[in-house]
Amino acid sequence: MREIVHLQTGQCGNQIGTAFWQTISGEHGLDSSGAYRGDSELQLARASVYFNEASGNKYVPRAVLVDLEPGTMDSVRAGPLGRLFRPDNFVFGQAGAGNNWAKGHYTEGAELVDQVIDVVRREAEGCDCLQGFQITHSLGGGTGSGMGTLLLSKIREGEPPAPPPQFPDRMMATFSVVPSAKVSDSVVEPYNATLSIHQLVENSDATFCIDNEALHDICRRTLKLPSPSHGDLNHLISAVMSGVSTSLRFPGQLNSDLRKLCVNLVPFPRLHFFMVGFAPLTGRGASSFRAVSVPELTQQLLDPRNMMAGSDFRNGRFLTCSAIFRGKMSMREVEEQMRKAQERNSPYFVDWIPHNVQTALCAVPPKGLKMSSTFVGNSTAIQDIFKRVGEQFTAMFRRKAFLHWYTSEGMDEMEFTEAESNMNDLVSEYQQYQVATADEGEVEEHGEEVPGKADKE
Repeated sequence: MREIVHLQTGQCGNQIGTAFWQTISGEHGLDSSGAYRGDSELQLARASVYFNEASGNKYVPRAVLVDLEPGTMDSVRAGPLGRLFRPDNFVFGQAGAGNNWAKGHYTEGAELVDQVIDVVRREAEGCDCLQGFQITHSLGGGTGSGMGTLLLSKIREGEPPAPPPQFPDRMMATFSVVPSAKVSDSVVEPYNATLSIHQLVENSDATFCIDNEALHDICRRTLKLPSPSHGDLNHLISAVMSGVSTSLRFPGQLNSDLRKLCVNLVPFPRLHFFMVGFAPLTGRGASSFRAVSVPELTQQLLDPRNMMAGSDFRNGRFLTCSAIFRGKMSMREVEEQMRKAQERNSPYFVDWIPHNVQTALCAVPPKGLKMSSTFVGNSTAIQDIFKRVGEQFTAMFRRKAFLHWYTSEGMDEMEFTEAESNMNDLVSEYQQYQVATADEGEVEEHGEEVPGKADKE
């Protein structure tokens, strides 16, 4: 089995994570205490990818729940899934990070991190064949961004005098909620996000970018919910997370695990920030008026309004993308519809990576649907998000606004400058590949070579 260890940090990460566990427990036929109540052998065939089997036919999520304050943990315990998680896997501090990345990464978080790593190590040692880790967190707050990225780097390299790195070669997937222009929870979001992206570029293998503003738009426009709650937004995110992990959890015709996903989606190591989408999305009353078919799914998949990141892919080009289909359908039809969709949208795909759409198919549909599909795209348009955060960052950093909160925790101004320039580099890398063509390395205005095929002799 290819097991995955799941970490959720901070308030946002724990809420998304809990929604994810609720969704996949339902798919595997488990009730809220982890007991099996399902009706199909397929449900348990690969349950061990995410669950440990305990005595008495009970399944326990391989999840580590982390926060720097006890409040979030209390609400998880009091919620519908309170009895599902292993009590030892709740790791929390008392102080809170107060929306401050430095507290999460250097002071409060650093005091708690060894406890978390011990739990992670215990979970990993119980695995037969650990595939990797997935972490849910937000980039705007203090704990999810500061401590979340600290955990990534600790799991990746470990530091002396601690034992040597645990898992340098395992996959690291992050589901990161990126701050958006309209929905802002704190003034220092641009600082926290920029410092986090600086870490994610180096330490993550796949970052699925999700943004509250895009989720709000989907709820309002497509699902016709006038004032969506956090529960509605988290449900959308959990649908995508469940979709991305489907082919690990159920047998399918084309199995695609986290590593295959990354090998096919990441053409250059730094460019691993993905947009995600899900279909079918229909309003609560409207689902009985629509036939869900493969053409309908592929059309919805490549609809900019279905993307859960607040940048329009029509402003850039897809380097690569992957579509995971679920339900009873023919592989041939899926391939054909995806090819047609790609032809329709050909201006939005780079021409120097042939066959850059990967498809996977799994026969088990999600709960309550006949068929569904999940989309993961590596588009150069994702730079819009980074640009937006970067502009807000620069506006404050020029005047050193709010900086004393970070420097008083021992941070240096240089770190901010480095993070800013790393993010600007990332934006210009995306830009560079967006304008590259298949014929040859063309020379841009500022006289630089753009990678393409070797110059024709």
